[in-house]
Amino acid sequence: MSLILYDYWRSSAAYRVRIALKLKHIPYESRPVNLLQSEQLLEEYRTLNPMQAVPMLDTGTHKLTQSIAIMEWLEENYPSPALLPATPEARAKARAMSLLVATDIHPLNNQRVLKYLTGPLKQSEEIKQNWYAHWIRQGLTALEAFAKESAGTYCIGDYVSMADACLIPQLYSARRFHCPLENYPTLLRIEEACNRLPAFIGALPEKQVDAVVTP
Repeated sequence: MSLILYDYWRSSAAYRVRIALKLKHIPYESRPVNLLQSEQLLEEYRTLNPMQAVPMLDTGTHKLTQSIAIMEWLEENYPSPALLPATPEARAKARAMSLLVATDIHPLNNQRVLKYLTGPLKQSEEIKQNWYAHWIRQGLTALEAFAKESAGTYCIGDYVSMADACLIPQLYSARRFHCPLENYPTLLRIEEACNRLPAFIGALPEKQVDAVVTP
């Protein structure tokens, strides 16, 4: 099975999927979609993915969208090493933490929403920044509380899970927008541990083929 990931180096949703693929040691081909140049809006890509977003995973027989759904598909088709812990309760906790990032924090702060704020709604950059910081603060405060209950080295004990794959890109994104993170010591400790692992290092935005890194 040859997998193709439609990707953008700085997309936090695509970043999650890259981490998952690398944790499972699954080879894939990256096909960058430049969001800054609106390549996701081109007809050619819209016919592949009507949501006009990344990531999209082409399995050869199906085109899968939405990062959590893609990670669940990877879990079912490549079960080892697992992205979810052994017990039903721990799996539910990992999914809940993942969804807190993917459905509560990220949708309010993705590029489409921020561009709509400063475009059609004519809001200032300051208001955009305040909007971003508000939802980051609310979401990470909840995530910190959940992590305090369940964390060991990682979000769920000492087991690297889907929750970690969602957390790390969100913290990366928060730093891009200069959001203070000192109130989240548990999350920062988990981040430090994750970023020592080869899968997380290899998935870093700056290491992607389409990365644009300025000195």
